Amino acid sequence: MARRTRWLHEAWIPVLAGLAWFASASSGGWVAYLFAALPGSLLLSAGVATGLWPADPRAVHFGALGGAAGMAIGLFSFLWTSPLWAVILTGLSLASFLIVGLLGARAIDPVEEVPESRRSPLFAAEVAVDEGLLGAMNMHLLGTMNLALPMALRARRAGILSEARDAVDLFRERGWLEEPTSYHASPPPLEKVKLDRRRSRAFHFEHLSFESEYEPRPEEPGRERWLSYEPCRTAHAWLLRHEDPGRPWLVCVHGYQMGRPSVDLPAFRAHWLHRRLGLNLAFPVLPLHGPRMVGLVSGDGFLSGDLLDTVHAEAQAMWDLRRLISWIRAQGGETVGVSGLSLGGYNTALLASVTDGLACAIAGIPLADMARMYWWHGPPRDMIEAERAGLGRPLMEQVLRPVAPLALPPRIAKERRYIFGGTADRLVPPEQVRDLWRHWDRPKILWYPGAHVTFLLHASVRRFVEEALYESGLVAGEPERRVASA
Repeated sequence: MARRTRWLHEAWIPVLAGLAWFASASSGGWVAYLFAALPGSLLLSAGVATGLWPADPRAVHFGALGGAAGMAIGLFSFLWTSPLWAVILTGLSLASFLIVGLLGARAIDPVEEVPESRRSPLFAAEVAVDEGLLGAMNMHLLGTMNLALPMALRARRAGILSEARDAVDLFRERGWLEEPTSYHASPPPLEKVKLDRRRSRAFHFEHLSFESEYEPRPEEPGRERWLSYEPCRTAHAWLLRHEDPGRPWLVCVHGYQMGRPSVDLPAFRAHWLHRRLGLNLAFPVLPLHGPRMVGLVSGDGFLSGDLLDTVHAEAQAMWDLRRLISWIRAQGGETVGVSGLSLGGYNTALLASVTDGLACAIAGIPLADMARMYWWHGPPRDMIEAERAGLGRPLMEQVLRPVAPLALPPRIAKERRYIFGGTADRLVPPEQVRDLWRHWDRPKILWYPGAHVTFLLHASVRRFVEEALYESGLVAGEPERRVASA
């Protein structure tokens, strides 16, 4: 990595903040040092790294995480220091958060057919939120998405490579590389379900569960391991229904590491969709998430580097979603649309390629190419190690091809396809959103000037989704305000 010949002046802010945190703890004993260690060490190290090696994205990740931690801990730092010091620590942490957000925004390269956004303090803060989340993932505080591939390679390199090569041979022999749609078998209609009434915060909802009955084919690599994930055998969904089951339904597919009603329902603005727009709602839980998880964190294993686990997770997701839709239609719900966020956007796009009759498909901040995402987020040294081991992008792309939205043609009409994405998204690069838009023959798209996890802050996103629901017939009448597509 190239080394700067001149110190980056903005780096002094997080350096000063880190030193301030350690200085504040000098008279507070070991408890004060315990609380000051996280923001202090992150800010100090990130500041030094940013000043010397500004091209290293990890410095921005950890600087944003340190700034966020400093703002949170600073609110009660008066317990071991003076109120003035508490204000100073919180202020320096906020300044560092904004500085690294600005540096992250500067690192965003222009992407063809993606509009550039005007820089502002709010824009920098949104970028910093994404960067801090990536820092937490790198530290394994929120799962292991970023480092999962190289970790899996070290643990069972030979097994991953053997499965991947066997899978490509099988997929080629069966014609699934040439016709990926044929990989997805048609599931039986869903008839037997279990329904329980539940409550989560402000939501009263129904918990639907059923036996998935999905199994990888006997000849598929990784079958026995996948069948050993017992929680995945039961499918789950959260329902918000009106008394009339024949009302239009919207199936809302959650993102990576979600799968809990307390997270899923607010992320889709469930109250607005259900009460204001009058929709029946279903929130299916993806395999390996929520009550179906097999690791310590929801989503563990979905992007773990065990490529056949990812293939089977996606195949089962399509199987379960189609069964859920068959049950909805059996209740009288003839009009069914689907909307997804992030990994849910990926599944929305894939579902739109393996099922017919959807009223609309709304892919929000959608991941579109998993193989490329590994190389986007993985540390360069570890990615080089993966390639040397034989697991390069071409092999990964072939293994994942049967469950890749960019490899399958959509079955839903162009005028019923909708996409929205953030121009400063640091988790799902805007080029992935653009590539799905191109693959979908450039349907209506909204580019909001923000990051990945802050889409709820942008009213334009809500208006765009509302317009899509009206145009596709899920909601009768006309939206209050129409949104022009980008």
